[in-house]
Parts: sequence; structure tokens; C-alpha cells
Amino acid sequence: MTPFELLEPSSFAEAIGLLDPDDPSTRPFAGGTALMLMMKAGVFNPTRLISLAKVEAKFSHITQGPDGDLRIGAMTTLSTVEHSALVLHHASVIGRTMKRLSNVRVRNVATIGGNLAHGDPHMDLPPVLIALGASIVVIGRAGEHTIPLEALFAGYYETILKRDELIAELRIPAQGARRTAYLKCTTGSADDWPALGVAASVEADEAGIKSAAIVVSAATEKPIRLRTVEAVLTGTQATDAVLRRAGDAAVEEAEVIGDVRGSAPYKRELLRVYVARAVRQALNGAA
Repeated sequence: MTPFELLEPSSFAEAIGLLDPDDPSTRPFAGGTALMLMMKAGVFNPTRLISLAKVEAKFSHITQGPDGDLRIGAMTTLSTVEHSALVLHHASVIGRTMKRLSNVRVRNVATIGGNLAHGDPHMDLPPVLIALGASIVVIGRAGEHTIPLEALFAGYYETILKRDELIAELRIPAQGARRTAYLKCTTGSADDWPALGVAASVEADEAGIKSAAIVVSAATEKPIRLRTVEAVLTGTQATDAVLRRAGDAAVEEAEVIGDVRGSAPYKRELLRVYVARAVRQALNGAA
């Protein structure tokens, strides 16, 4: 690795002040699990790294907001999120997803904010959190603002974050009667990067599906909601015929890309099958 300067600010405000919006070689980091791999591979050669490890403790807290929403500080480690009773009560799908997200050594270091800011389309959490209707609080030199998580990702390893902005907090609204499931297909070990990830969040009663949020990742250049599939499902009973139509609609809507984990035709067939499976699992209480 090439030499670089390491700075350790004691506050988010100080960290933001150190960021240079015109310098792509300056990079903030939290756990650093992805950044270190990129540096070792020579993909990224920074001149300055800004560690967020010593910022205010409030950015590592998990709390419930006044509207019943779940608030997770950006510096909270994935292991803390995984084992939080508040998170499991609010959205148990997050805890289930964590058990197959990389390995415990990574989860002990990686943070929720870094996971999202990295913009890797193979990550497991973004599709789950998008299906849950999550948003993020972003702080920068221009102030603080909130954006829906589904708007964060701009492309392959790209986000809309400016170089002088940091994710401060993740917010997940109260889920009420909604039920959510996440399925991923891996070509290696169970905790490997997925060839395909599908998250399904549904609200249903005896009359059928009242609303649905379906998100695909890993097979696409960024996690995306499948609005056509949601329209197919809404107002129907989840019969085999309806789920087949939903799978076909997913293949038509998603721009699937191939990689080392599978060709585009292979992933399209996975998507056709996994959309139906994820919806069924969500309706069955994600058992």
C-alpha cells in the first residue's frame, strides 16, 4: 500500500470539516472492512483517511423514536444490531439476515453506516432495509437532511452522498402488521456474497395482499424496488398463478447483470423463482 495520512477526529462535525469535497483521495471510514480490501488490492490508493472510531458515542446507539420508529446510529456495529432486542422486536428479519451476512469477525467490526455508504450491490442489508421503508439521516457542510434509503444508491458501488457528507443515522418506521422475508442464493458458502438477493415485505389479511415492497439486489447494479411486481401482487391472493406472474414480471422489469457468481440468464431464472419464494415466506411469517 502507498503511504497515507491517518486522522482521528473526536466528533462528526470535526470529521466533516476534514473532508475535502474536491479530493477523491480523501476517504472517511468506520470499521474499514471493505476499505482495507480495496487498498490491499490496489483498487483505491488514498492520500488521507479519516477514522470515525472516536466520534460521539450517540452515533453508536440504538433507540426508539417518538413515532415508534427504530433509530440506529451509523457507527453501530453489525454484531450489535444483530443481537439488539429492540431491533429483533422491531424487525426480526434483520436479525435473521445477519446470521448469513459475511462472518462474525466482520460483523464485530463493520458498521451499519459504512455498510450502506460502501454502495456494494451484493450487500444483504440494503434490500432488506429498503423493503422495510428505511431512511437515512445525512450530515454535511450544508447541514442535515433525510433521504429514503432506496434513493441512496446511484449505480455500481455508487451513492448520491457528497464527499463532505456522512451517514449519521438509520431510521426504520414501525412495521405494524407487515411481515418481511429475505432470501439469497449463494454459489459458495451460506455466508458468501449472493448471486441474487430478494427481500419481500407484505401487508395482508384474509382478503389478500393489501400492499407489497419487493426489492432485488446482487443480480442488478444496485438494489432496486420492483414496482411492477408489487402491482401484480397488490389486491390478490398469493396463488401459484399469481406468484408465477410476479416472477415473470420481475424478470421483465429488472435489468439483470452477470458476474463471477452467475450469468445473466442464470440469475434471471433465479429471480423468477426467488420472488415467489420470498413472498410466500413473508406471508407465512418468515418461518
